[in-house]
Amino acid sequence: MTVAGFVVAVVGLVLFALGYARARDPLRRYRDLRARDQNTARYRAWRGGPSSASEEKTGASVAMEMLRRQARTWGAIAVAGVVLVVIGFVLASR
Repeated sequence: MTVAGFVVAVVGLVLFALGYARARDPLRRYRDLRARDQNTARYRAWRGGPSSASEEKTGASVAMEMLRRQARTWGAIAVAGVVLVVIGFVLASR
């Protein structure tokens, strides 16, 4: 394995580990908030509440957007790490 390929693969592994570790928590919290939001919508429908309430901008919807953005950003970093690992192995095979 060449030194350049090894370095690129190690950097890719570090990026993947960092991206995965940092994306897990926002994604988990986003799923929890989304489940609560869906539960609230079902409750409103059951109570016969206003149908426009689901279209309002709430603190939960803002938080869900922020968490989705964080998870997407760190997920992209993890994918970039995987790409670097593949590139490192291609460089090492030459």
